[in-house]
Amino acid sequence: QVQLVESGGGLAQPGGSLRLACAASGSILSNIIMAWYRQAPRKQREFVAGITVSNRTTVADSVKGRFTISRDNAKNTLYLQMNSLKPEDTAVYYCFARADNDYWGQGTQVTVSS
Repeated sequence: QVQLVESGGGLAQPGGSLRLACAASGSILSNIIMAWYRQAPRKQREFVAGITVSNRTTVADSVKGRFTISRDNAKNTLYLQMNSLKPEDTAVYYCFARADNDYWGQGTQVTVSS
């Protein structure tokens, strides 16, 4: 069983930055695949960025060069650094973990608006 709790969402201006965090418990973070997804109003949930057990990262084309995924194994925490934010980045962001099963956090709202 894995529990995921996101934090760090909020309101940012276009061009601004936010850092999301996902605190994991119930499993060793370094041993599981982690990712961030997002869901905008009236749209399907979409992949944003992922990190493998060997720390290989993948990011969606829509955020490449702006978002960075990383994790701190000592703190059992996953991060998403979001820079150069755009209004179209507005969404609920979800933390995802694949261990014995797939697990989701409760989501954190990110709103990009002037």
